[in-house]
Amino acid sequence: MSTPSTLKDRIGRYGVWNVGLRAEDPARRGELGEAAAELEELGFGAVWLGGSSAARHAVPLLEATSTLTVGTSIQSIWDYDAESSAASFAEVDAAHPGRFLLGLGVSHAKLADQYRRPYSALVAYLGSLDTAGVPAERRVLAALGPKTLELARDRAAGAVPYLVTPEHTAQAREILGAGPLLAPELKVVLETDPARARALARGTLAMYLALPNYTNNFLRHGFTEDDLAGGGSDRLVDAVFAWGEADRIRDRIDTFHRAGADHVALQVITDAERDELPREEWRRLASLLG
Repeated sequence: MSTPSTLKDRIGRYGVWNVGLRAEDPARRGELGEAAAELEELGFGAVWLGGSSAARHAVPLLEATSTLTVGTSIQSIWDYDAESSAASFAEVDAAHPGRFLLGLGVSHAKLADQYRRPYSALVAYLGSLDTAGVPAERRVLAALGPKTLELARDRAAGAVPYLVTPEHTAQAREILGAGPLLAPELKVVLETDPARARALARGTLAMYLALPNYTNNFLRHGFTEDDLAGGGSDRLVDAVFAWGEADRIRDRIDTFHRAGADHVALQVITDAERDELPREEWRRLASLLG
């Protein structure tokens, strides 16, 4: 069987985004490996490590699998300097050639004390990675606005936007052009009751509505201040979460593909602790994806 030749072919149409898969506790290493192996068996082409992740967090997953791509989504440029990131990338890539993607982003002013001139800082960071030999085709950017999307087009393999709508995806594809990877994240609630589904969604959405990078992006794409109030309007929740019966969820995911996404990073939302791995829900998600 031939090996897929392009990044898009390697990661396929669907991946899983999860914070728990980057756990630091050594006692969980076996659990992480088992979960990654099952995700590979279920047909997901990539795992995206939430939080401010680094190359070391990918190692247990890469060691337990043979084809799965593992990416950071994202590594904050304020938490890891470019030189150490490049060294870690080289080490992981030597052990698992072509299977690790360095996803980078500028995080948020409320989360990073060093947050200053984020776009310029990201440009400089990419320059340092170039000097250190990290190939542009092995890094992706958490791009929301037009300038950063252009940077993802010109200085990386593409973009991994977080908390976006199909309309944002269509605009991102127009800016990126046909070649670069576009892999938006989408939250999935495997719940058919509207009130319960939206309540679970709002429990997750609340933290992001306090971050201007996201709220400003929503406002650029036609939402209003009223949509951002009270935990988010039904219109906003339904735009950035997929919930309901299997057919409805599948159609919502397909909407992102129709808008121009090559790959959708699916984050399952439950009422469990954030670092608990929703393995049964991943199985259900794989089943509805067919």
